[in-house]
Amino acid sequence: MGRGARGGTVYSPVMDVGTVVRAVAVVVVAYLIGGIPWGVIVARLAGGPDPRSIGSGHTGGANVARALGLRFAVLSGFLDICKGIAAVLIARLVGAGAVVEILAALAAIIGHSRSPFLGMQGGRGVSAGFGGLLVIQPIVAVLIIPVFAIVFLASRYSSLASLTGSAAAGVGLAAIAALTSQPPVYYGYAVAGPLLIWVFHHDNIARLLAGTERRFGRPPGAR
Repeated sequence: MGRGARGGTVYSPVMDVGTVVRAVAVVVVAYLIGGIPWGVIVARLAGGPDPRSIGSGHTGGANVARALGLRFAVLSGFLDICKGIAAVLIARLVGAGAVVEILAALAAIIGHSRSPFLGMQGGRGVSAGFGGLLVIQPIVAVLIIPVFAIVFLASRYSSLASLTGSAAAGVGLAAIAALTSQPPVYYGYAVAGPLLIWVFHHDNIARLLAGTERRFGRPPGAR
């Protein structure tokens, strides 16, 4: 970047192309990180059944708990959270800016649910989304934990707790962005993040509305 004859700023096309390439690279890497199927990997290392073979057929914590028990579900969930954390931190460490940080967080959610390593299968994106939120706005991330816990303990529906928690995260992020004059892109994440999670829960939503969703801890066929 340099100065023109009248003192104006002249932007280098090379720098602009470099910025775009860096942004695309960060988002692609974030998607690939999000796509790491920790639920399947943990199951294989533990010698247990593939979480895709039971329950909803997804790789998230609830299915890992059903396949392997709570201990391995916690491990898998922690690793999935780290995917969202890593995606945003990479964008931040290379100085890609707030827009790319948000895109990286969204890419990790998509990768978690549409993993290129599992034929575009995966989880619901909740853990990866929570990890990204921990970096983007940790206060909101901490505040939604009791929301998730209360809904889950009251209903025993992990899907309902995830849907409620993601919606609360969007409202909280938008509120803090407004109160602290954050860049408008944070409003985009407040909407797009929960929206993706709700889209990836479409079948759960249908079962909740029909009264056929399975409660956590209940045997197959029980509601």
